Amino acid sequence: MDAERLYQALQNHLRKDLLANPKIQIAGLAIGGAWIAKRLAHDLGLSDFGVINVAFHRDDYAEKGLAAIRSADTMATHLPFEVTGAQIVLIDDVLFTGRTVRAALNELFDFGRPAAVELMVLADRGRRELPIAADFVGEHIQLPDTQILALEKVTKGKHELFRFVLEERA
Repeated sequence: MDAERLYQALQNHLRKDLLANPKIQIAGLAIGGAWIAKRLAHDLGLSDFGVINVAFHRDDYAEKGLAAIRSADTMATHLPFEVTGAQIVLIDDVLFTGRTVRAALNELFDFGRPAAVELMVLADRGRRELPIAADFVGEHIQLPDTQILALEKVTKGKHELFRFVLEERA
């Protein structure tokens, strides 16, 4: 699975959407989605992008505990645009159960009521636990539940590139 190829496909799709509607705002889900949104904003010449941290809206917050708090401290929610009435594209690296997206929507609605929200992801693992679907998927992938598909940033010269790694679930 080539994360760079999937990123390019997502970028091309978003470029077309922006041509049709230049008022679209993008927001990445911390952490991988925020990395993607930052690079998209740069590559597409957007003036800004948002970050949504779902730490305090997770339904497994009690299990995550301090890890959730550290996540919120290192990459806090930041939405540099008016949410109410906005057309927002949420960006994430991997869609799996849908629970993170549900938490992101809760966080987003804490800031206002958008006119529309779309979801774009690099990879979709399937196996939803909630009725959540992405409007754009780079690639559908099947993995055992014992594995996690994680996005990493790799620096090559002056460029940051993406790659996926498989990790065993703890």
